[in-house]
Amino acid sequence: MRTLLVSLLIGLSPWCMAGQIYTWVDAQGVTHFDAQPPQGQPSTTVRTPSPPAPKPSPIPGNAAVGDQKAIDEKVKRQVAEQQAQLQSFCEQARTNLAQLQNNPRLREEVEGEVRRLNEEQRRERIAETQKQIEENCR
Repeated sequence: MRTLLVSLLIGLSPWCMAGQIYTWVDAQGVTHFDAQPPQGQPSTTVRTPSPPAPKPSPIPGNAAVGDQKAIDEKVKRQVAEQQAQLQSFCEQARTNLAQLQNNPRLREEVEGEVRRLNEEQRRERIAETQKQIEENCR
């Protein structure tokens, strides 16, 4: 109940502040401020500052929308490039796997020296290549 009352008071407070305020000086020289003008005494109205104008909300078709479109296009290009790189990797991996499986006499060049792969090394490379294809390619 208390929360409802506080919410109601807070919600109605802008209307209370929107009314006019009157000021006058009584016979003893004391200045008074009130929402009601005094009876039988001259009073002046106090000007209250008006609330600031609300900020305009962004309108669709504004610069923010154009910025978002540019960001979307950039992300789409990046995704397309990554997919193309992945596809190239997968094609190369499948080619390598076919060569490893079909050719028992494979050689590799390491630091300018050509060495022949033994059967154990060939099987390890086949297993590694199959694992890479399973993990990265569809």
